[in-house]
Amino acid sequence: MNEFVIPVWNMPAVPVVGRDQTFPVRHIYCVGRNYAAHAREMGRDPLREAPFFFTKAADMIVPDGGEIPYPPRTADMHHEVELVVAIGEGGRDIATDRARDKIYGYAIGIDLTRRDLQGVAKEMGRPWDTGKQFANAAPIGAIHPVNQVGHLESGAITFAVNGARRQAGDLSDMIWSIEEIIAELSTLYELMPGDLIFTGTPAGVGALVRGDVGVGRIEGLGDLRIEIVGGF
Repeated sequence: MNEFVIPVWNMPAVPVVGRDQTFPVRHIYCVGRNYAAHAREMGRDPLREAPFFFTKAADMIVPDGGEIPYPPRTADMHHEVELVVAIGEGGRDIATDRARDKIYGYAIGIDLTRRDLQGVAKEMGRPWDTGKQFANAAPIGAIHPVNQVGHLESGAITFAVNGARRQAGDLSDMIWSIEEIIAELSTLYELMPGDLIFTGTPAGVGALVRGDVGVGRIEGLGDLRIEIVGGF
């Protein structure tokens, strides 16, 4: 049967640099506290313990230049600029030395977080969903295929708000490498073509308010611009 009882929504997708086709998005996985300085600013010990993950829904994607309505039930929405890995070939129990074979490309992403709701969830031992999952919570720039940019191991990653820099780090500061993240994640889930992995954020996260213009930048990938507008 090819008919549905309600209208079918559009497939979430991200532009690809140099291609007319887009990259369809299946799942969004996110790595928590993968930069030591950010772990410290969040009050955690940045020891090299096993990485942990949370998810965002694919329909939370916002393209470069998008306007983001300020979300409901929060007074403290934070920006977290991140390198995003686009998976082009899936697998389970992927060996670290084979992880690069699974990567289609890289992009800039912003993990928007309702920090006050996340904080309440942490205190009460509840899941983070309300803090991390809400409309427009996953801005992402166009994907740069590996055959254009190579594999990223280092490079400046920054985020500025209204022209003032807040976050600054280097991809080489990651506690867990991209290959290690893919390998570990594939022991928990079967990775599939179309999956995106947000790989963590450097120190300097902070609040965004209505009227703010944020620009994320990663060396070799260009910029990702968002603007916060009225909302609820």
